Amino acid sequence: MTSSLLNQPLLVLTNVPEQALATSLARTLVERGLAACVNIQAPVASVYRWQGAIEHATEIPLLIKTTQARYQELEQAILEAHPYDVPEIVALPLSAGLPAYLAWMQDETGKPLRV
Repeated sequence: MTSSLLNQPLLVLTNVPEQALATSLARTLVERGLAACVNIQAPVASVYRWQGAIEHATEIPLLIKTTQARYQELEQAILEAHPYDVPEIVALPLSAGLPAYLAWMQDETGKPLRV
């Protein structure tokens, strides 16, 4: 992967089943430098199909700011902490943003940013 792709800022989305896990996971990701910031959202109602049945659950969404360079480690950390067999973990590339904020994200995740 090229340097510019590794420096790509990402917004990673995941949901967890309870507030305590949301807080713990957010803190762990930031402490380990895998995320610059994690926003813990208000609980949401999720409806999805799992193993042939329609499920309803209350979940806590997390908005995780990171870089492509840290994504694999971040994904692994989420998998290790998450109770679901197949948790939602999706990453969206950020095509633009306040340069100072993107630079701060890069500083916090420990890789040089090229905006």
